[in-house]
Amino acid sequence: MSEQMKQAYGLVQRPWGVFYLKNKITGQQTSLKTSDKNEAQRMLQAHNESEIQPHFNLSLARVYMNGADPKLGTRTWQEVMEHIVAKKTDETRRRWEVAIKDVNFDCIRNLCVCETRPEHFDKALANGKVSSNVYLRRIHNHALGMEWLLKSVIPRLQWPKPVYKEKRAITAEEHAAILAAEVNAERKVFYQLCWHLGGSQGDLARLKGEDVDWENSTVSFTRKKTGVPVIVRLGSEALNLLKDLPAEGPLFPYLATVRAGDRATEFRSRCRQLNINGVTLHSYRYAWAERALKCGYPAGTAR
Repeated sequence: MSEQMKQAYGLVQRPWGVFYLKNKITGQQTSLKTSDKNEAQRMLQAHNESEIQPHFNLSLARVYMNGADPKLGTRTWQEVMEHIVAKKTDETRRRWEVAIKDVNFDCIRNLCVCETRPEHFDKALANGKVSSNVYLRRIHNHALGMEWLLKSVIPRLQWPKPVYKEKRAITAEEHAAILAAEVNAERKVFYQLCWHLGGSQGDLARLKGEDVDWENSTVSFTRKKTGVPVIVRLGSEALNLLKDLPAEGPLFPYLATVRAGDRATEFRSRCRQLNINGVTLHSYRYAWAERALKCGYPAGTAR
C-alpha cells in the first residue's frame, strides 16, 4: 500500500492557531475546531485509519458499543417495532400490529439499527405510501428516544413529506343513495346518526341509551381520541331515529362490538356498489363540519 493511501489526510495550522484537516487528494480543508496539537494529531490519525481500514473500524466501533449496550450492535428494526407494540394497548396496539406488517418495511426489518443509512429508509419510502412514511418516522423516533441510534438516520427536516389523498365531505345525495341501498336496519340508522351528529364512527358506535337526554333533546359522549366531552342538541328527525333504538345499553349492539376497520370495510363496500368514490365513514364528520360552518359555528367547534 502506498504512503499516499496510508496518509490520505494531513494537518494545516492556520495563523490564528486552529488546526485544519487537509485532504491530500482534493485539497479540501475542514476545521478540526481545536488549537491543541496533540488532539489534532489524534483526530488526524483517526481519519487516516478510517480511510485505510473501514471494516476494521466498524468492528472496533461494535466493541465499544457493546460495552455500553450489549444489543446495540445486533438490534434490528423488527425488534424496535415489537418493542413499540408491546407498550401499546387496545385499539392503538391493534393499529400498530397491522402497521409493522407493512411490506415496505421488509427491506429494513432484519437490518441492524446502528448500521442503517439514509438509502435504507429511502428504499422503504420509495412508493410514497403515507402510512409507511408516518409509521417509519415514529419507529425511527422511538429508536432515537431509547438511544438505540447514535444519530438520526434522516434529519427531521429532510424527511419526505407524506402526500395525502384528497379528503372530502359526503354529499346529501350520496348519503341518501347509501341509505336507500342499505338493507341492514342497524347500519342504516347508524349512517343516519353519523349524518346528524358528525361524530367519529367509533364514538357513535359506542353510544348508549343512557347518553340520550330526552328532556333537553341532547346526546352526550366523550371522544375516545381526545377525552373531550361532547354535547349535541338534536332536531326532531334525529330524535325520531333514537326512539326506535334501545333505551338502555348500546344503541348499536352489533356495531359496538366490531373493529373500526370492519365498519369501514362494510361502508366502503356499499360505496363501491353505488360507484361513490372518495368518501369514507370519516366523511360524515367533514359533512357535519361544513354545515356547522354555514350555520355560523366557530371553525374550531365545527371541526
